Amino acid sequence: MNILLLGSGGREHAFAWKIVQSVDCTNLYVAPGNAGTATIATNISLGITDFPVIKSFILEKGIDLVVVGPEEPLVKGIVDFLQAQPETSKIPVVGPSEMGARLEGSKDFSKRFMLRNGVPTASYETFTASELEEGFAFLEKQNLPIVLKADGLAAGKGVLICLTLEEAKASLKEMLIDQKFGEASSKVVIEEFLTGIELSVFVATDGENYKILPEAKDYKRIGEGDTGLNTGGMGAVSPVVFADEAFMKKVEEKVVKPTVDGLRKEGIPYKGFLFIGLMNSDGEPKVIEYNVRMGDPETEAVLPRISSDFLHLLHGIGTGTLAEYQLKISPEYAATVVMVSGGYPGSYEKGFKISLPDPESESVIFHSGTGKNEQGQLINQGGRVLAITGRGPDLSTALANAYATVNQISWNKAYYRGDIGKDILNLNK
Repeated sequence: MNILLLGSGGREHAFAWKIVQSVDCTNLYVAPGNAGTATIATNISLGITDFPVIKSFILEKGIDLVVVGPEEPLVKGIVDFLQAQPETSKIPVVGPSEMGARLEGSKDFSKRFMLRNGVPTASYETFTASELEEGFAFLEKQNLPIVLKADGLAAGKGVLICLTLEEAKASLKEMLIDQKFGEASSKVVIEEFLTGIELSVFVATDGENYKILPEAKDYKRIGEGDTGLNTGGMGAVSPVVFADEAFMKKVEEKVVKPTVDGLRKEGIPYKGFLFIGLMNSDGEPKVIEYNVRMGDPETEAVLPRISSDFLHLLHGIGTGTLAEYQLKISPEYAATVVMVSGGYPGSYEKGFKISLPDPESESVIFHSGTGKNEQGQLINQGGRVLAITGRGPDLSTALANAYATVNQISWNKAYYRGDIGKDILNLNK
């Protein structure tokens, strides 16, 4: 197969790394890719939302399968666009329709879908700018802390946890009236704060059948001990000790099945990945949010644990033949530590030369915000730069392997958290 993979982050490098292991991968093109994908595939300078150019490339290279990594092209309707063109209508695409992508593209749509289909989630109300006073009145009746969510895509920054009523009112006004998150906060979902332990569950579905992939726990805040600003993710571990067989059975029965059944019943085409952010509240699953693609950095911890052919999984999703795929999951642990540019998630400097271990360690080094300078040297080009995944028979070994490699990598002002997975290790004691 000739495959086109859209995206440029650590998730896409992990996808590429797994796809090229398949005997059925002839050519893999990554658009636009990064310095890591360039070592195992062919990077193509295409805009991920430039649909006509993507279509032309698909036809030029005889692409057999399109895999969409990030959410933006999905929310903007790339699947619908390609299926509406006679020349590309029969080419399988891994990713939901524009309507399906609204599960991530609109928090309000997502919450309404959950309620219609009996998926357990936090109670909520949605407000617009013209309903600010009603929003204030609603806040006055709620328990604290309270969660405010921008309705639309806000690059992972549109969720605020407010500890006081004054803070919640001020934040609601900033979001609705001052447009703190632009168009994304033209509607704001005010939601009950859930308590418990958070985890991420990943589902592959062809719209009829589904496979539950390895679960993971990610670490969103910049500082150790889960302090400081939210980021795109500072690390992840898989499997998760508090997601035992009994809990995961509840997740399947109460969350996964009603979600997939609901999509089918409501006539929403969905052939792709579903990332379910969950809270384990005293042994009961509650959905925090849906994302319509794999997570990052969770993908870098989940994919190394899939021992069956990943390209066959993708093909099964895109062609509606997922029921025939035999998913095999390794019992080993995977731990991912993200290295970022100093100053992230605020302002940071780019262009510093990165020194990697030579030869590469036993860990897998996934690139995210990397590039090359004029001399061809590897440099940091983004906030999250590298994701290092260690593996082992237990979590402590996987973490030790990851950090051993992290300690061999350097660039000016590089930063990482030193406590990824430690909370789970403490649960085991």
